[in-house]
This record gives sequence, structure tokens and C-alpha cells, in this order.
Amino acid sequence: MDIFRRTGVLWEGHFVLTSGLHSAHYLQCARVQQYPEENTLLCRELAEKFKDQNIDTVIGPAIGAIIMSYEISRHLGTRALFAERENGVMTLRRSFTLEPGERVLVVEDVITTGGSAREVIEVVKQHGAVPVAVGALVDRSGGRADLGLPIHSLITFDIETYKPDNCPLCRQGLPIVKPGSRQITVMP
Repeated sequence: MDIFRRTGVLWEGHFVLTSGLHSAHYLQCARVQQYPEENTLLCRELAEKFKDQNIDTVIGPAIGAIIMSYEISRHLGTRALFAERENGVMTLRRSFTLEPGERVLVVEDVITTGGSAREVIEVVKQHGAVPVAVGALVDRSGGRADLGLPIHSLITFDIETYKPDNCPLCRQGLPIVKPGSRQITVMP
């Protein structure tokens, strides 16, 4: 938490999350990834949770987990990949491949509903590889996200989220910021 505070990861305001839900808090983990020493400490600690799981490859969704995937794979002695959306569908591009039976760790910077991680898990399965677990810097679901795999995170938060049609922040007329990796906009 100290590293997150020092690097400006935790924001307060009115946010639209990648999931479409609204929240008074946002975790911009890209802020910590700009500092190699701090990012290395976090990724090394997360990698330790998987060191005995015979991981062959680490993969995460672009953009938020590209650096994480690389750094965690470095600590585990594996290769690193990232999946990205093409025409709105998560896929492997850039000649990346997975082999049948390959043991894969899926990583994500922040899990709220687990949507992006779930999409990456499906990509892994489509290639015949075996998703073993999910690692995240932050689980903001309070441990409630169910991805069908064990989830290990460095920090678990239970940060309240709201459906857009039932958001008290919207009712207060607070400006909305959508800072996620898919789009950054400020809405009236």
C-alpha cells in the first residue's frame, strides 16, 4: 500500500470502470509501473505465489498487464505474452502462440469483475493450453470475483461500485472520468 500511495495509484472522484460500473475510487496501476524498482518489488512478490506451480508462460491483457506479464515471467523464468483486442475480441496477435498442455499464469493489474482476465483465460483455452491461476496486483472485488481459477493478489479491496442507473455520484451531478485503458474521456 505504501508503494501505491507514493506512486499515486489510488484516485478519488467519480469514475467509469472498464466494466462499465461507476465508483468513487480508481486504481491506476500504470502509475506504479513507471517506476522499475517499485514495480519489480510488487511483481517479484506476486511471482512468489506461483513459484511452485510449474508455470510455462505468463500472459496478461494489453495494455495494463504487459509490463506485469514480462516482469513476473522474469522472476518465474518463463516467457511472457500479452493478449489484445482485435475488433473487440481478445486474441493472440504478433505471432504469439500457445501450445496444447502449456501451463499458463494469467496476470492482471486490477480485478473488479474479472472481465478482461476471463477473456484471456478463454484465449488460453482456445489454444489448448492450461490456465493454472490468476495473479493480480489488486483484487478490488473484495475476493468475490469468480474466474474458475485460484486468484492470488497482493492487495484485496472491497471498493463499492454502482450500476450507472443507480449511481449516487451521478445523482449528485459529479463529473465522470473514464480513465481505463480502453478510452480516457471526461463526461459532463
